[in-house]
Amino acid sequence: MDQPTGRVIMSVKRIIYLILAILGLVLPWYYNLQFFSNAGLLDFVNESSTNLAAKSVSLDLFIATVAGSTWMYAESKRLDISFVGLYILLGVLVSFSCAFPLFLFVRETKLEKSSEVSS
Repeated sequence: MDQPTGRVIMSVKRIIYLILAILGLVLPWYYNLQFFSNAGLLDFVNESSTNLAAKSVSLDLFIATVAGSTWMYAESKRLDISFVGLYILLGVLVSFSCAFPLFLFVRETKLEKSSEVSS
């Protein structure tokens, strides 16, 4: 029988979600900070719809954020994941590409722990 070593080993899925959450924070904000060093929030909002390509990407992200936030809320209730409001707020105010993989990381952690308990 294997004895527990006390070491926490993350699954590949959790590692991928965590890396994506970090990238989802760092990469967009690298460019956001450059933009905000020369302009303000209203300029950011206005420029996100300056042409058809920008409108397409903005609407795509908006719809994905609404759908993902709705799913995160429902999934958090199903799995009893705390602080779902913070993930949704993070997605709206900081970056959905950070908040969604971070939620998936927490969700996968919860699922792995519950499968260990039932084993």
